[in-house]
Amino acid sequence: MLTRRSALLCGLAMPLAPAQLFKETLPWPTRLVNSARRQIGVTRTYDPAYVQLDYPMGDIPRDRGVCTDVIIRAYRDAFQIDLQKLVHEDMMEAFNSYPAIWGLTRPDRNIDHRRVPNLERFIERYGSALSTPSKVTDWKAGDLYTMRYKGSLPHIGIVSDRTSYSGTPLVIHNIGWGTSEDDIIGRFDFERRFRLSPMSLI
Repeated sequence: MLTRRSALLCGLAMPLAPAQLFKETLPWPTRLVNSARRQIGVTRTYDPAYVQLDYPMGDIPRDRGVCTDVIIRAYRDAFQIDLQKLVHEDMMEAFNSYPAIWGLTRPDRNIDHRRVPNLERFIERYGSALSTPSKVTDWKAGDLYTMRYKGSLPHIGIVSDRTSYSGTPLVIHNIGWGTSEDDIIGRFDFERRFRLSPMSLI
């Protein structure tokens, strides 16, 4: 059975300073978006190289990464939720439930959580796969947005609480030039909407 509590490292028994208390009482989508936005200007390079990672809480240097790293880091920074560990544990127990795309015969804790189809499947299992809004303006802050660039390349980002001039929510993601906040919803193939509340992982 997936031990999701083991990935939550928050020191809830310790009293919170006023500034931290305010942060903790923000709605979780706001905290997630804020954590993603803080990566802008820090992660400046798109780097898909396979890397041996520490475990748990493994990461490559924050000046680089791919689209999934935006998600992984945002959940860690906002909630101390380690999707590396959670995805790995779930794949250890239900490997055949995950996409058989890469010819693997067993989970790999260095890369599995950094692959969009694996995150999509994990969220389907523990969060919510929602219907794609008929109007682009109906996306909500904190939604996870996925699509297939050029019809086949998986991509993921976090829907922002900011919008374009036309009212379309922006997406915080790394599509090739580091973490940025862009107007991309409605422009690509196979767009999907997910929601992964931190409370669903406790």
